[in-house]
Amino acid sequence: MNFHATSGTPEKQRTAALVVGVYEDEKLSPSAQRIDKASEGYVSRLIKQGDFAGKKGQTLLLFNLPGVKAERVLLMGCGQKDKVTAKDLRQSWSSAVKTLQTCGATEAMVCPLEAKTKDEELTQWARLIVETAEQALYRYEHTKSKKESLKKPLAKLTLLLEQRSQQPLAEQGIQWGQAIAKGVSLARDLGNLPGNICTPTYLADEARRLAKEYKSLKAKILEQAEMEKLGLGALLAVSRGSRQPPKLIILEYKGAPSKQKPIVLVGKGLTFDAGGISIKPGERMDEMKYDMCGGASVLGTMKACAELELPLNVIAVVPSSENLPDGAANKPGDVLTSLSGQTIEVLNTDAEGRLILCDALTYSKRYRPDVVIDVATLTGACVIALGAHASGLLSNDQPLADCLLAAGQTSGDRAWQLPLWDDYQQQLDSNFADMANIGGREAGSITAACFLARFTEEFRWAHLDIAGTAWLSGKEKGATGRPVPLLTQYLIQHAQEAKAS
Repeated sequence: MNFHATSGTPEKQRTAALVVGVYEDEKLSPSAQRIDKASEGYVSRLIKQGDFAGKKGQTLLLFNLPGVKAERVLLMGCGQKDKVTAKDLRQSWSSAVKTLQTCGATEAMVCPLEAKTKDEELTQWARLIVETAEQALYRYEHTKSKKESLKKPLAKLTLLLEQRSQQPLAEQGIQWGQAIAKGVSLARDLGNLPGNICTPTYLADEARRLAKEYKSLKAKILEQAEMEKLGLGALLAVSRGSRQPPKLIILEYKGAPSKQKPIVLVGKGLTFDAGGISIKPGERMDEMKYDMCGGASVLGTMKACAELELPLNVIAVVPSSENLPDGAANKPGDVLTSLSGQTIEVLNTDAEGRLILCDALTYSKRYRPDVVIDVATLTGACVIALGAHASGLLSNDQPLADCLLAAGQTSGDRAWQLPLWDDYQQQLDSNFADMANIGGREAGSITAACFLARFTEEFRWAHLDIAGTAWLSGKEKGATGRPVPLLTQYLIQHAQEAKAS
C-alpha cells in the first residue's frame, strides 16, 4: 500500500473515504467536529439516536454527507476519551482499515484523533497508522491454491494533517512504519510456512535473497563440514536426528564505518521441533514450525534496517536446524562439547534451543560486538509467566535492558524484565559435565537464560524469550512478527543516540 501525508481541512477533501474518530459519551474528535459542523449536525444526530456509540473497534460508514466533499465518511470508535492508549488506537484503526478494504474505496484519508503538539507524538502516530494498516491487511497465501482477491482493494492511504509544517514529521513516521511493516511481514511469512518448505536451507536462501535485494547486506552461510571443523558441537548435536543439513546463517549490514562496533542479533532458527528423543505430545505439535520465529524476526529486523539505511553496523547470526527423533539423534545423558569448550549434559533433548544458541553466541564474540541480543521461542515457562502480551527479557547489562524496555514501550511491542541472579545458577549443576541443559521445573525461563549467560560473559548481552509472543493459537493461528517492532525501534534509538553524541 502507498502512504502519504498532506495538510488541509477534513470537510474540503475530495477522497473516496475520510476516517474520523468518535469517542464514547457522544464526544467527537476535532476532525469529527468539523465534519459534524459542515454537515449541520448530521454526526451528532446519529449518535444521539443511538446509531453509533464510539466503542473501541466499532465503525460506521456514511455516504454523501451534506457539506462534506468526501464520498464516504467512516466513523471510527475510540472508546473513552480520557483512557485511550496506543493499544486502543491500534485496535480501532485495525477495524477501520478492514472496513475500508471491503467498502470499495481504493484510497482514503485518516485524521489524527487530537491535535499533535509534540514532534514525537506526530511521528509515532504516523508510524502506528502505517504499521497497523499493513498488519490488518496481511494475508498468508503462499501455500493456498486459491488467492483471495478484491475488485477494489485499498491501495492508498493519506494522513491528513492540520499544518503543512507537520508533513516532514509524519513522513518520518511513515518511513519507519513502512520499514517495520516490511520486516514484520517477512517474519510472519517465514513463521507461517510449513516445516517441509521452510527448512534450514530455505532460511539460508532467504538470507541470500535479502543480500541480493539490498546492497548494504552481505550473506555468509556456514555448512555442516565447516561447523564441524570449528567445533560447534552443541548445534550439530541437535541436528543429528534430521535429514536436513544444519546451517549457521550470517547476514551483515554495513551502514557505518568499520571502526564502529556492530550490534549482533542472534535468532533461534529451529525450523521444526518434535522434541527429539524427549518427544513432545502430539497435540498442537504442528505449531512447532514456529520454533524458528526468533530467526525469522532477526531476518525481518535486518530487512527493516536495510530499508531505513540506518547508520549502524548490525550482524544477524541464525543457527538453524531441526530437532527430530532418530537413531542418530542425541540422547538424554549425552555430554556435548560446545564451541566455547564448555561441556553440557543433555538431560532433556527438548531443551535444544539453548544448545544451538550457545554456539551461536560464542561465534558472535569474533565480531567484537557492542552488544549481543538473542531472540528465541525458548521456554513454555515464559508463556505461563507472561502469556501472549509481553516477551521475557533478561540481561547481564542493565542499561541495555533499559533501552530494550523503552523500545518496547515506544513500539507497542513490550517486554518484561525477569531476574538473572546467580542464585539460579546452581540449578544447572551436573555431576558429569560443566552444566546441565535444564534446571528443573522451577523458574524455567530464568534458568534457560542463566544457561545462555555462561556463554556471554565477555560482552553486553540481552535475551528475549518470545515463546508467548511469536505466534497466536486458535482461531487466529499465525505468526505475529514480534519482536521486529521492538528490535527495529531499539536500532532507531541507537542510531539517534550515536548521531547526537
